[in-house]
Amino acid sequence: MVNRSAQDIRCLNRFEVLRRFYAAADARTRQDLAAETGLSFATVANLTAELLDAGVLMEAGRDGSSGGRPRTLLTVNADRGALVGVDVAETSVRTELFDLALRELAVDERPLAPGDVTPDHVTQQIVAGVTAVLASAGLHQDSVLGVGISIPGLVERDRGVSAYSPYWAWRDVPMRDLLLDRIDLPIHLDNPLKASTLAEMWFGAGREADDLVVVTLRSGVGAGFALGGALYRGTTNSAGEWGHTCLVFGGRKCRCGRLGCVEAYVGTPGIAETLRGVAPDDPLLASDGDDSALLAGLAARAANKDGVAIEVIRQTGAYLGAAVGNLVNLFNPEVLVLGDQIADHLGELLLSETRATLADHALAQPLRAVSVRVSPLPHDAVSRGAAAFALEGFLDDRELFGPVSRSRTARTRAKAGAGAGAEE
Repeated sequence: MVNRSAQDIRCLNRFEVLRRFYAAADARTRQDLAAETGLSFATVANLTAELLDAGVLMEAGRDGSSGGRPRTLLTVNADRGALVGVDVAETSVRTELFDLALRELAVDERPLAPGDVTPDHVTQQIVAGVTAVLASAGLHQDSVLGVGISIPGLVERDRGVSAYSPYWAWRDVPMRDLLLDRIDLPIHLDNPLKASTLAEMWFGAGREADDLVVVTLRSGVGAGFALGGALYRGTTNSAGEWGHTCLVFGGRKCRCGRLGCVEAYVGTPGIAETLRGVAPDDPLLASDGDDSALLAGLAARAANKDGVAIEVIRQTGAYLGAAVGNLVNLFNPEVLVLGDQIADHLGELLLSETRATLADHALAQPLRAVSVRVSPLPHDAVSRGAAAFALEGFLDDRELFGPVSRSRTARTRAKAGAGAGAEE
């Protein structure tokens, strides 16, 4: 049973109110926010007062379109501070700098050589990336509200530890401590599953969905979950390792050492294995681990009606449809999103094949309720979601958003009372 304090509930409500500004991408009135969140007008007035006091929101004029007295418009104060999102992937470190409205200010990408990558080397690349984007945007470190970092594998978020990374066989690496020795900024660590899900919740297909599943498809695959409008992490922050559930009993060997995992069929190495089965001498197999070259090649050839490419994508979609059918039956989501590198390249063709197989594996009622779609976010969904780690960490700052003082409560109640009469 989850025991949430009043402060925890207030923080979740703060997230929900602010998410509406990103969902609408324009100014909102307090009345808009109350209608969209289901919170009372008084609660919304209290929360927006906190956000205004902290400089996260600012007033943006009046809206008199509904007749009667004009209502105050609120919007995100983009200049309040910057957020950094870092996507540490198997072969690269991508660092992006955003303003508080989540508009990209600068980007830096650095390769990671395949093989035995050390924590110290990755730390150096992250620090170099953060330094580069700040210099590119002409910003000082003091303007950064936080740095969110996505590390593949299992992450102990509270301790800032990479518990296990399948790419480099890391175990219990204290990444946050390593970084704090070099960057004097708030550091928020988690993995790509959580980053992709937060990105969809804040900025993508899940902005208006309370129950959401986000399937990430790259070299490794996984699934992130938002249940009841909140990110689901599991007891040890390990929820989402769907890629290592069994799809084919006694099937292909997965890099985790087990047989028949979902990842061994719908991850990029699994797609290469499917291609090898269809056309053992196909020239795309010579890409030697270059995931982008393999996927781009398949997509280009499928667009030109190449039979081999179409068959590989068809088989991948069939495996994926069966695997996500389990997710639809288990979680009964409103929206299921296919995202990341594989979905970016194979897009609608993969989606149509997935939907066709899904219909044979999902129960009728949850199938009717779910909308299955490709992520609308650009290719930087993980780094954008990592920036959302930093945003949520900032919004959960107990010193900045501590218990509401009596004076603020009285002031907000007065505003709410006046607002309900004057602005409605």
